[in-house]
Amino acid sequence: MRASRPFSTVGTQKLAEPCRTDVAVLTKRLMTAIFTDNPEWTDYTSVPRAELRDGCRQYLTRVLDLLCGEATDPEHDDVAAVIGRWRAEQGVPLEAMLRTFRLGGAIVWEALLDNVEAVEIEPHEIRAAGTAMWAVIDGLSSTLCTSYRNTELEQVRRDERRRHALIEDLLSGRAGDATFAVRAARELNMPAFGPYLVIVADTLPDGRSALAGPETVLAALQIRSVWHARVDTTIGLVSLERRAGAAVLHHLRPLARGRAASSATVAGLAELGTGHALALLALDTLPRDATGLVSLDERYPEALLVRSPDLVRLLLDRTLGPILELPAKDRTVLLQTLAGWLAENCSAANAAARLHCHRNTVLNRLQRISGLINRPLDGQRSHLELSLALTALELPGHTA
Repeated sequence: MRASRPFSTVGTQKLAEPCRTDVAVLTKRLMTAIFTDNPEWTDYTSVPRAELRDGCRQYLTRVLDLLCGEATDPEHDDVAAVIGRWRAEQGVPLEAMLRTFRLGGAIVWEALLDNVEAVEIEPHEIRAAGTAMWAVIDGLSSTLCTSYRNTELEQVRRDERRRHALIEDLLSGRAGDATFAVRAARELNMPAFGPYLVIVADTLPDGRSALAGPETVLAALQIRSVWHARVDTTIGLVSLERRAGAAVLHHLRPLARGRAASSATVAGLAELGTGHALALLALDTLPRDATGLVSLDERYPEALLVRSPDLVRLLLDRTLGPILELPAKDRTVLLQTLAGWLAENCSAANAAARLHCHRNTVLNRLQRISGLINRPLDGQRSHLELSLALTALELPGHTA
């Protein structure tokens, strides 16, 4: 950072001092130049004309103050900093502001030259005044840029905090208030009503989301979505106004690099809290080391079991307890046989082909299972309970 230094010399001050009484005239010239010299570069539509004129007057006054030695540090100038903050808040492009500063510098320089004949000044002093003049403009422009960009950054942070709070309110169920739902939809550019999916993805140990770039992928398909990061998960709110839920999941599944899950379809912003709970439930059906995106629609039995851990323990004890107490090798063989038999609609022949053994081997194992658990394997209720018990063994925390 350069140290502040005076920009005024005796010659520069002689040229600049008479201009201080003409600031109103110089301001009028600058206002005219802004809107007539390459007007396509000008975007001051958000600034009231009187306010713009006052900003120009303050800027030109500060330029002359610096040239006259009444201010010494254009690179940390409070007037340029305030102008930069105001215009950033009003959404004026930074390029338009820098152009205005350059136009103002040119107008002041012309005014200085108009005074050359009226004051006694050497040619080298005119050159020195020119050097000082453009050094002042450069320093004020630097201050303007710094203030403008800092204000933009503050706005981004403020907008992010506001957006974060808005999404948290949606997930808490606040959109049951129709007025809030409409406002939230407008601010997030999402529909207030219509079907939604809620998607949750783990945060990986390196801080990345288990879904890589979903918002970009969906935007390319003209699917509106909002993504929200928490410490342990990333949450996506996906509008199904253009695509069915299955199509959305089809495009997101290749992005998975860890656990991710989707809710069932919910109706509008008012049900996003319910959708979030359902998505978390589906996520809990996956082992911690799993990779992939699942939908609750595909995991209802697992979800029911996850919601009732006490009943799961009772179910396992009642249906498979004696088998689970066997040595690992025997236990694995019998559980695989039972699962294969159920998967093949209770056909011993088809199960034998699946398990690469003889049909009689399957029948012998099934008879042994029946004896161990002291109940017949046939019947719809037995099939249901045994299938649920085998499913429970695949859930986190219930591996045999």
